[in-house]
Amino acid sequence: MFIPVAPYVADLLKELPAEEVQAAIAAPMPAHSGRYLHWDKLQRLPAPEGLTSKQWWLKVKLARASERRRLPLTDTYGRSFGFTLPDVVLRHLHHVDQRCSGEIGMEKVVASEKEAERRFMVNSLMEEAIRSSQLEGATTSRVVAKEMLRSGRIPKGRGERMIANNYRALQFVQEELPGDLTPEAVLELHRIVTEGTLDNPDAAGRLQRPDEVRVAVFDRDDQERPAHRPPPAEELPQRMELLCRFANGADDSDQFVHPVVRAILLHFWLAYDHPFEDGNGRTARILFFWAMRKYGYWLAEYLPISRFIRKAPAQYERAFLETETDEGDTTYFLIHQLRVIEQAITDLDRYLQRKITEQSEMKRMLHDIEGLNGRQLVLLTHAAKNPDHTYTFAGHARSNRVTHETARADLGDLAERGFLIRRRRGRTYVFGVPDDLPERLRESGK
Repeated sequence: MFIPVAPYVADLLKELPAEEVQAAIAAPMPAHSGRYLHWDKLQRLPAPEGLTSKQWWLKVKLARASERRRLPLTDTYGRSFGFTLPDVVLRHLHHVDQRCSGEIGMEKVVASEKEAERRFMVNSLMEEAIRSSQLEGATTSRVVAKEMLRSGRIPKGRGERMIANNYRALQFVQEELPGDLTPEAVLELHRIVTEGTLDNPDAAGRLQRPDEVRVAVFDRDDQERPAHRPPPAEELPQRMELLCRFANGADDSDQFVHPVVRAILLHFWLAYDHPFEDGNGRTARILFFWAMRKYGYWLAEYLPISRFIRKAPAQYERAFLETETDEGDTTYFLIHQLRVIEQAITDLDRYLQRKITEQSEMKRMLHDIEGLNGRQLVLLTHAAKNPDHTYTFAGHARSNRVTHETARADLGDLAERGFLIRRRRGRTYVFGVPDDLPERLRESGK
């Protein structure tokens, strides 16, 4: 994907005649439907009357420069990155603030039953672990990957190992990552993400070294052409320190950075520095979830954003390239990621509404059956929708985060009631779904 470098303001001021510069400054700001256009797109549109494309671009860039907020992140030439807060960003942030507070009905689905809440969280972590790994090349199917994570079996091959590692890393963020980010914590996160998946196992959990060939990001459409060359390895320790200071809000005395903006820019920062031999994208996306959790956006833990990035990977790549080719303006990346978050929230909203309907139907069917706990109700709801699924003690324990003994009691009771069919497989048991489960449930409820 080729995106031309946008003309710098300083170069335009030198290139354009003085009268053209004055005309650009005096012209009213043309409307473009609230879009935050890069030079690559703007130059293809008809320029406003009386202006050339370069005059129009100069007008746009001068307006953005007056609102630009500086970041402590610099590019490979020492130039600062920055961002602006146009209406499109403010609108998205307002929606995320509103909807990540849980107003879309989460409590109706998961908050009333702790077992259901844990299962919903586990499923969300699985989904993000799978999609993020697939985005980076894992070819394992979603069905096989979920079966592996639920059963706890040893991963087969690099793709399954990537997914298992991602799942463990997301759990690490929830349960073990400290309140403040440290370089050591980022290295441990990377070690978890890449363990057993690198051609050079020694590269897991450490920054690239000056004596190594520095990684680069290559064009999706032309693997011979570098799309991004990260800063030298000699700078990485200091840049990692600065990244952690930014993540922790240590330099905010003069500037407020919206928490969602901070989380997205943390994602961008690590991806830009590309400090590791591999696994940079996965680590960056997991740091986004850490930051959202740190700043109270609890709903973000249920949002598998990588699924939406994977649907349009070229747009994800373009957001990075537009930033890098326009004087480090990270607003392009902010807009892209905010749209992805909103897509994920909307998708979750639809899912929850569907689940509310399903639960209402199942409640009508199960309300007269005595003695079932919340975990069993969730399992039966799942079984009614997935009649080909099989359940194991290990999978039930992992999905609900309960002991093996509790899982044995849950599944054994359901088999005794006739709601599951117990079969021996090797040295363990598996539990299948009867073909007539809905009828059995109705009969038991009478």
